[in-house]
Amino acid sequence: MNQNSSPLSLAYSTCPNDTYIFYALAHRKIDLGDLYFDITLNDVEHLNQAAKKSRVDISKLSFAAIGHLTEGYGLLRTGAALGRGCGPLLVARKGTGLSDIGRSRIAVPGLWTTAHLLLGLFMDGHPDSVPMTFDQIMPAVSEGRYEFGVIIHEGRFTYQNYGLECLMDLGQWWESKTGLPVPLGGIVARRTLPEPVICQVESAIGQSIHYARQNPAAADAYIKDHAQELTDEVINQHIDLYVNNFSLNIDDVGESAITSLFDIARSKGMLPKSDQPLFACEKKGV
Repeated sequence: MNQNSSPLSLAYSTCPNDTYIFYALAHRKIDLGDLYFDITLNDVEHLNQAAKKSRVDISKLSFAAIGHLTEGYGLLRTGAALGRGCGPLLVARKGTGLSDIGRSRIAVPGLWTTAHLLLGLFMDGHPDSVPMTFDQIMPAVSEGRYEFGVIIHEGRFTYQNYGLECLMDLGQWWESKTGLPVPLGGIVARRTLPEPVICQVESAIGQSIHYARQNPAAADAYIKDHAQELTDEVINQHIDLYVNNFSLNIDDVGESAITSLFDIARSKGMLPKSDQPLFACEKKGV
């Protein structure tokens, strides 16, 4: 691909972990060779639904969405949000118990998010879910519009400010059930792209993470521009939690976590079956 070719469409979220990961790539602080990108940022569920319509070449998606879209998109080994102690939380106002959850409408950050999929697995069924952007959930539950909510991202650091308490850490529940880290989101590439291009993108994302780690203050302004008035402390907690060694390379443990999530969800009819390989580029680009 040269500069005169059509750039690849690239989409990722406004969350600090993604802007941290992609800063160097987006600002060409690393050698991208002949790669050029048309970049958009949005809420992760918006990205999930855009990929559903095949609107983007390279995108951050929830793993639940990836499970729906494996025929058209393959996973990259770099850029993922996957780990331990970082899963979504089921919250409610103080004094609320879990006994009524099966009869309640639950605010969730999107029907194709991993948070919603984990909620369904935890409840062993299909919850009565109301999708909304993740930043609206805590106010909606705090104000009593919904009895329960599933929160993601920096919500795990701020929910107590809304008078809420955690009834279930769905990531911890997953870890205790499987012994595996919880897969939250990953970067996918359209399978129709040439494999050398996909591997080049995969490598570039890894280089972008290395740049961020070596230049920790370089991305500060870019992250804060998209961080929805988060404090520096919350931004740093967010990045420390969601950017880890799995972000640099999804290893065998990470792959087991993802395939286990897909297999369990497929066995319950929550994801479609697929014979496609998980990864878009089998040769590691990092």
